[in-house]
Amino acid sequence: MAIVFFFGILALDQLVKAFIRMTFLPGESLPVIPHVFHITYVLNPGAAFGIFAHERMFFIAAGVLLLVLAAFFYPRLRGEAPMLRYGAVALVAGAVGNLIDRITTGLVVDFLDLRIWPVFNIADIAICCGVACMILAILFPTIFGGEEKSGPLGRIEGWGGFRGGRNF
Repeated sequence: MAIVFFFGILALDQLVKAFIRMTFLPGESLPVIPHVFHITYVLNPGAAFGIFAHERMFFIAAGVLLLVLAAFFYPRLRGEAPMLRYGAVALVAGAVGNLIDRITTGLVVDFLDLRIWPVFNIADIAICCGVACMILAILFPTIFGGEEKSGPLGRIEGWGGFRGGRNF
């Protein structure tokens, strides 16, 4: 099921980016909710907030490294909480979506414009949601893991390791 989730995110990201490239000119903006949400076609040469602009080879190397690490560690995640596992899958799918853009054109297609935040894309949403899910699963395994168990960081029993009146 994780492979379907991975390719679903990747396909949605790439199909919407292709649609944006075919129907918009760079810099063109379409108000969906005026002054709140626009579809704005932006070609981003950097990472989040445009940092490290024009460092294409760095981002390609980082993306490939992430793929290698994901392939190595994913078998270990199979026994972990679904929220941790699917969070990791979403993170990698989003990274691959942006990696495809960087390899093919050197620029990432961004198009979701909330007017108060830099323009972003579906891959960025997958990365952020994936990281958030992983953090929640690690910090709160009894809530987001379905049962209390040892996680990837060893035995985690909730916020700050507090249990039975003793603070560890």
